[in-house]
Amino acid sequence: MTETPDKPVVLVTGSSGYLGGAVVRRLHQSYRVVGLDRHSPPHPPHQAECVCFDITDQQSVDKALARVRLAYGDRIAACIHLAAYFDLTGEDNPAYDAVTVEGTKRLLKGLQEFQLEQFVFASTMLAHAPTSPGQPIDEDAPFDAKLPYRASKVRTEAMLRQEKGEEKLVLMRPAGIYDDQGHSTFLAHQIARIYEKRFSGKVYPGDLSRGQAFLHLEDLLDAIECIVDRRMDLPDVLPVLLGEAEPIPFGELQRLIGHELHGEDWITWNIPPKLAKIGAWGENRIFGEDAFIRAWMVDISSDHYELDLSTAREQLGWQPQHGLREDMPRILRNLKDDPYHWYSENGLNAARVSATKVVQANAEQHGEDDSPAEADSAAREHDNHMRMMHFQMLWVHWLVAGLGLWLATAPSVFGTFDQTEFSAAVQRVTEDRGLWAAATRSWLTAWNDVFTGLAITALALISMRPGNGWAQWANAALGVWLLTAPLVFWTPDPAVYANDTLIGALVIALTILIPMMPGMSREGMMDEGDIPPGWTYCPSTYVQRLPIIALGVVGFLLSRILSAYQLGHVDGIWEPFFSSPSALNGSEYIVTSDVSKAWPVADGGLGAMSYMFEILMGVMGSRKRWRTMPWMVALFGIVVGPLGIVSIYFIIIQPITIGTYCTICLLAAAAMLIMIPFSLDEIVAMIQFMIWNTRRGRPFWRAFFRGDALPGSTSGGSMSFDAVPTKLLRQSARGVTVPWTLGLSAALGAFLMLSRAIFGNEMPLAGSDHLVGALVLTTAVIAWAEVARPLRFLNLGFGLWLVIAPWLLGGGTVPGSLVGILAGLALIILSLPRGRRSAEHYGSWDRYVV
Repeated sequence: MTETPDKPVVLVTGSSGYLGGAVVRRLHQSYRVVGLDRHSPPHPPHQAECVCFDITDQQSVDKALARVRLAYGDRIAACIHLAAYFDLTGEDNPAYDAVTVEGTKRLLKGLQEFQLEQFVFASTMLAHAPTSPGQPIDEDAPFDAKLPYRASKVRTEAMLRQEKGEEKLVLMRPAGIYDDQGHSTFLAHQIARIYEKRFSGKVYPGDLSRGQAFLHLEDLLDAIECIVDRRMDLPDVLPVLLGEAEPIPFGELQRLIGHELHGEDWITWNIPPKLAKIGAWGENRIFGEDAFIRAWMVDISSDHYELDLSTAREQLGWQPQHGLREDMPRILRNLKDDPYHWYSENGLNAARVSATKVVQANAEQHGEDDSPAEADSAAREHDNHMRMMHFQMLWVHWLVAGLGLWLATAPSVFGTFDQTEFSAAVQRVTEDRGLWAAATRSWLTAWNDVFTGLAITALALISMRPGNGWAQWANAALGVWLLTAPLVFWTPDPAVYANDTLIGALVIALTILIPMMPGMSREGMMDEGDIPPGWTYCPSTYVQRLPIIALGVVGFLLSRILSAYQLGHVDGIWEPFFSSPSALNGSEYIVTSDVSKAWPVADGGLGAMSYMFEILMGVMGSRKRWRTMPWMVALFGIVVGPLGIVSIYFIIIQPITIGTYCTICLLAAAAMLIMIPFSLDEIVAMIQFMIWNTRRGRPFWRAFFRGDALPGSTSGGSMSFDAVPTKLLRQSARGVTVPWTLGLSAALGAFLMLSRAIFGNEMPLAGSDHLVGALVLTTAVIAWAEVARPLRFLNLGFGLWLVIAPWLLGGGTVPGSLVGILAGLALIILSLPRGRRSAEHYGSWDRYVV
């Protein structure tokens, strides 16, 4: 039927929603439909003009109704008021009053200035108190406002009765609405629990013989059409219940769903309500598996709603044509035909259905059209590929087993079981540190190698069987222990230390690096997206990691020299610049100082171990690791970031607490500091992934430890190492820029650290300049990473301190104090501008690159 201006006008609030849109499409053939809804998308269907308004704002309502009057005149046949507030918390919220009660009152008062024939308020069957089987509820049954949503409907109905004018008032109380695709929140979650065979789908805390009436969408639309068509013949106030004639008991519904989905007699067990609440809390807060179930849902699990439909039959000539018992097989067929689409339609976590559907969704975003069959085939092909890869990688486990045997027999080769002769340096360390006798430490190291080597061999053989990823993780842990054991036992033999370090690193690499980390999510591996949404590059390519790996190698080699001296494996350390108050040079003096001895092990060895971890973690994983290995990226960030800052802190305090410097320590700390800006972009991408992934309903800890897919990410972040060196260099520094302001700030920091030597400043000003200079240098270098650019504002505070320090602290010469003040002023000025940044983008993090 073609629309004409003579059609009666019907207003529909909430017209952009699921119900509102359906009402608009049903009524537009016979009525001129106007949709009243929010300014933000989605908007009402094209069959209705959208008049935007905010129901909580009187001025906005007035403007919207003025627009309606101008376009459609003063006469309104009906207002179908569907807009209301609801959330799943079960807790009271001011929005219930602001939107549902006061918003409805505001709208009614405005419409009473029109020739309004009918106002239809969408209340709920649940406003009534529950009943018992065989005792249907009628419109005069008592209310029960025990939950905020229901209470808001009860208050609104009372308000409408009080504020009613000449218009007819219909208080429509429908049951739970659904359609052939589901589109019922509670029903969809119940179906999903059974479809996925979750334990929560097997238990129920309420009475299984009770149930609640449902209402098919088409029946609701029929009722609304009858209400509007018969508006002149209805009573002044008409409360009316709408729903199916006979509710299906919960236990029967469970059995029906289980039989249709799995072809089995689905059994549901009753559990105590308190236990159900504990389980719901655990799922929500610990596992993040099902954030839908709430404690208040447990409290109403035995509520029964059976309806007396006589009012609807008598006043509207309406009776339902559908029943959930008859419609459920059709709903479940739609689920089985396309699980991903059904889950998406019902607002469920579609990734839970099948990893193949995540790949399919990602492919659709890239313009591909893989069918479900092709996606399933791809999943099977992936599984077969992973199994074939395992067998192709068996040589790795054989090699690890060989390394274990090598380690177990090494004490017999090195003669460490009964070693009695040791160098003077080892004896010096033993006496200086108060350690056990060198022979005892050698004996302990030998037996440790034997037992650890045999365990590595056994676990390597177990790892050959598919599915024994735990054995690989256990071997990786033994590799970490091998890196640590020489430090714990203060091994007196340099060959044993080198052997344990080499084998420990190889075992880690051969168990979780080369054969791929066990336990990774299939969805994450199959998704080819390697560039985070909104980013212009991939932060995890090997080219990106190259500077970190290279600097890690430098730091490891330098720290090994320090640890060798501390363990007594060498007699001295090369030191070209710094002396000490004793016969030792600056480096030797520092690594044997009280600060160093505060550690129970050789701190140089701890540094070497940290750098080795950085090298291994730098090599680990593909270009997708920001989302496939978040735990590793987080651990990498901890080693490079916080531990790096701790390392730099110890450098800072060297001249203040010890009185000299260590050249090798400075070089190692410089390597650690420069690593930090190169690692931050990947950490930011990982954090963004975890936030986005959690918001789309994926369990946090599962994604953190196993990775996941991320629809919306794109591919193309790889780069071959055969590119020209200049291009490789540019690619390795993506996300890192050095504006002249930050470069000069870093230079000022380094200059301040040398104020004692240059200007002859004394303590305490000399110590202040050194400390602040080191902090300025550290801050400026970290801010080279564009994602950390706001960190430069810390230098404003440091600059201000430099300006006032000469007035508060003594020990400064006139030139030194003057230069300090000028340096502080310069630092304040240099820290204000952001400086040059690249054309790269970092998704939602761009707002912080200020």
